[in-house]
Amino acid sequence: MRRSKLVPILCFIFAILFLFTFLYGGIRAIASASYASAYNQTSAKSMCTMEATSKRVLYSKNMNEKLAMASTTKIMTAITAIENCDDLDKPFEISPLSVGISGTSLYLRKGEVLTMRDLLYGLMLVSGNDASVAIGEKVGGNVKNFVQLMNETAQKIGAENTHFDNTHGLDSKTHYTTAYDLALITSYAMQNPVFQEIVSTDHIKITNQDGKTRYLKNKNKLLSTLDGCNGVKTGFTDDAGRCFVGSCQRNGMTVVCVVLNCGPMFEEASSLLNHAFEEYHLIDLTSGYAYKDKIKVIEGEAEYVRIGTLGKYLYPLKTDEFKKVKYVYNIQDSIEASVSKGSEVGEVQIFIDKDLHFSEKIYTMENVRRNSIWQKLKDLIDAW
Repeated sequence: MRRSKLVPILCFIFAILFLFTFLYGGIRAIASASYASAYNQTSAKSMCTMEATSKRVLYSKNMNEKLAMASTTKIMTAITAIENCDDLDKPFEISPLSVGISGTSLYLRKGEVLTMRDLLYGLMLVSGNDASVAIGEKVGGNVKNFVQLMNETAQKIGAENTHFDNTHGLDSKTHYTTAYDLALITSYAMQNPVFQEIVSTDHIKITNQDGKTRYLKNKNKLLSTLDGCNGVKTGFTDDAGRCFVGSCQRNGMTVVCVVLNCGPMFEEASSLLNHAFEEYHLIDLTSGYAYKDKIKVIEGEAEYVRIGTLGKYLYPLKTDEFKKVKYVYNIQDSIEASVSKGSEVGEVQIFIDKDLHFSEKIYTMENVRRNSIWQKLKDLIDAW
């Protein structure tokens, strides 16, 4: 009797354990899927997350679709001004054409005197449309010429699917970019120390020559909430929706994230940037070189000459990708004296899986003179 009661009880216990195991596994699978989708998907109409040094695209969505960009335009306005202005701290007078521009404003007044640096802070922190026009007039002579400079700079950077009509980003049918192009432009701009200092500033005050002070607070919320955030720009218009370009630096790696037409722009950019640093690490692949550091010298005063490379190749890799890195060496066995420092003696190629990513010349690192006739005679006597 006891045995007959025990069997159903044990069956019930095993059934409960099986159900718990099944549910636990299902919950973990759902959680895992949700975690993955949070980073592999975005509500943005277009997105590009790029490592700034190598320009490698880490994550993307419709990154080559031409879209309105709103005030993220001012990234190009700022870097074009910085590169084409001789003195950022020279005061100049604001013209009437820069006053009363629609949209976000620095509330410039006709005739007041400010510096280009002051206007750049007003441009990038509070997104002053009037500041963008004042900058364009001063640097280009007029806004039309300055916009042409912006387009020329975009082409130089490689932003082939971008066209600017204005300095501020107000909607226009022929004013557009792509998430990929904007990531390229931002990666380029962040190499400039003046640009980087401005866009990483949380707040500042600027004062004109009459003593009027403006207190500027950066609209980029991630500067104070995301570890390592160092820029760069928000934007919004009816056509563009909410746009954001963020930059973050950790452990020597800088990642740029562009989200265009994205409601939760700060939240999604923050998640993408955090995940990029979790998944990728910037590796100096030249540190893995493993070739002999010298080759034989024929008829030289020294028997060997040191050889080496001159550059570095930094590239973001996942852990499993690092295992696929391969080096191919093509180095001559010897060189005839006399040898000049910097003589090319070979090449090294770096492959990731089957794709060639980098190649570099190998050079002699020192001079080696040719043996003189007297040295040869001495060698013969010594040998005899």
